[in-house]
Amino acid sequence: MSSITNRLVATARKYVVPAGSLAALVIAGGLFLQIDRVHAAGIASGPLDDQSVSSLVSLDQAVEAVASRVTPAVVNVAVTSRGNEAEAGDQQSQLQGLPPGFAQFFGGQQQPQQPQIEHGIGSGIIISPDGYIVTNNHVIDGAMNIKVTLNDRRIMNAKLIGRDKLTDLAVIKVNATDLPSIPWGDSTKLRPGQTVLAFGSPFGYFQFSVTRGIVSAVDRPNPYSDDARKPGGYIQTDAAINPGNSGGALVNAHGELIGINTFIISNSGSFAGAGFAIPSQIVRAVAEQIIKHGSVQHGYLGISMNDVTPANASFFKLQDATGAIVSQVTPDSPASRGDLRAGDVITKLNGQNILNGSALQVAVSEDTPGTTITLGVLRDGTPHTLNLTVGQFHSNTESASDDGGDGSPQSGKLGLAVSNLTPDVRQQLQLPESVHGVAVQTVRPASPAEDAGLAPGDVILEVDRHPTTSADQFVSQVHANPTDKDLLLLVWSKGNASYRIVHPDNNQNGM
Repeated sequence: MSSITNRLVATARKYVVPAGSLAALVIAGGLFLQIDRVHAAGIASGPLDDQSVSSLVSLDQAVEAVASRVTPAVVNVAVTSRGNEAEAGDQQSQLQGLPPGFAQFFGGQQQPQQPQIEHGIGSGIIISPDGYIVTNNHVIDGAMNIKVTLNDRRIMNAKLIGRDKLTDLAVIKVNATDLPSIPWGDSTKLRPGQTVLAFGSPFGYFQFSVTRGIVSAVDRPNPYSDDARKPGGYIQTDAAINPGNSGGALVNAHGELIGINTFIISNSGSFAGAGFAIPSQIVRAVAEQIIKHGSVQHGYLGISMNDVTPANASFFKLQDATGAIVSQVTPDSPASRGDLRAGDVITKLNGQNILNGSALQVAVSEDTPGTTITLGVLRDGTPHTLNLTVGQFHSNTESASDDGGDGSPQSGKLGLAVSNLTPDVRQQLQLPESVHGVAVQTVRPASPAEDAGLAPGDVILEVDRHPTTSADQFVSQVHANPTDKDLLLLVWSKGNASYRIVHPDNNQNGM
């Protein structure tokens, strides 16, 4: 199986590896009313009649209706791409250490290596009759040639219209007209428990497959650790998704596109009950920009965020555990120009409630740069209304992450040692001049600090909403904290600031 096909599979932390109408369901309760009748019929030989299993027959017919409507708009995407030259080089260097004649048993060659060619299989969905197809960026990444197999078995060359690495989406096009397409659905209306169908080419071989499941959850965060700025909001489903399903359709009971299958979480690399799809709310906005402009412009505010949780709400004088806490504001960014400050809690965007940082990130990412938005903010418990002009996201220079992490700070009773930010320490940690605080030198294993995710090289900027500028001041602030009271730390780590809650171990002396 090619690396492109395998990229569907993702696991969090140590797991992750680099996806008609059913209205008859509402009468499923009728099955229970017929138990006695079915049981009695089962005593006799022969199949059950339609009346005895009418609810199941109705469900089958509804699923068949949706599948027959959607399948013609599903395509198989075959990609030819250049292999990973670094991996090929590593393999060649390993083979050079083998005795003469042994390399052939490990796939080695005596002649110079030729450029590696890989073949990958994914899925796609036709979104317009004139041949526009949406798929995942990782399906077509590095492609030299893209071929699409339609449901009627025609094989056509496709050209890349544009792609967006941030959302892992791409649009390709075939030269055809009057193709079957799928209508857009509204992913914001999805609720856990709703029936969904997943379409695609699992394992690259079983083209035009369909599986059925439910929406397990919505608004799941982005599990990738390579870039916290990637928007989340994923749909989780137990409809079977496997490698090769990347770019395939996730549809609702009305046969509307509500997501693009993208990755799974699995220990084995195959489906384990947790598949994830990019919601149509994001897919549609990105696809329309690519078709119109050939690229995507993402909205940008210039902040880092934490989710409001029951554990940290009281530190910000909040009654409800909803909203997004601003943990960092980038200088000279749209947020700083709009007077957004670290410690502000964003509760509304253009009058709509914001549940968490992921929801805000998705919404702002869809805004066109230059758009004016209105934020409802709680600052030390006092409501404020701020008007900001959305900027344009540039992956190399701008910062906006949704860290949702909830940590624990410690020193002595926290389980860490800190030092002043001397010029040497600043140079070693490559810190911007705007970062002021104390550097974490060591973290005791199994300590409150480690539990909170603190690590050597992190910089603690604040303790309980108050700046800390020296190691001595930090120690004093920690020891002044009442027994059994949690600490709220603002921590600079890997280029972003986030709030961490630490549960001090008051049985320990020192820091």
